[in-house]
Amino acid sequence: MIEIFLQPGEYYVGDANCRIRTLLGSCVSITLWQPKRQIGAMSHFLLASRLRADAAALDARYGDEALTLMLRDLAAQNVAAEDCQAKLFGGGNMFPKHARAKQRNVGEQNGEAAREFLRAHGIPLVSQSLYGVGHRTIIFDVNTGHVWSRQVKPKHPAAPEARKP
Repeated sequence: MIEIFLQPGEYYVGDANCRIRTLLGSCVSITLWQPKRQIGAMSHFLLASRLRADAAALDARYGDEALTLMLRDLAAQNVAAEDCQAKLFGGGNMFPKHARAKQRNVGEQNGEAAREFLRAHGIPLVSQSLYGVGHRTIIFDVNTGHVWSRQVKPKHPAAPEARKP
């Protein structure tokens, strides 16, 4: 089994011998899995898209571009987008005390954008674990298509110790 750990802004496409991991806060991971061929892909993107579209190369730090890169690499292995199953993870609110009323945080923006990207490509979304408070650990087993997600809520700071005279 090959273990891959994705850093923010990375993606990976692999076969049944791969297990892909990452740690997400407000970032989002899209997993794509082709069950008959046991080929999958996973991204770890930071923002939904760039503000400027004049870049020379695609960059997996942005959700729309990460999906394009994954679909390109899957197509190179004769896997069509519509033959994949998608799962979404992440989008956690890492700073809930700093939230503004009526304003979506970065994690919510990322999650909504990821859903729209999948819809636009005709890729069925079969499962999701989005939003909430805190970070998630994600493990994608490309052999089975299973994705394990564990959300870790931030711990409240302990009360200060009483001073001894």
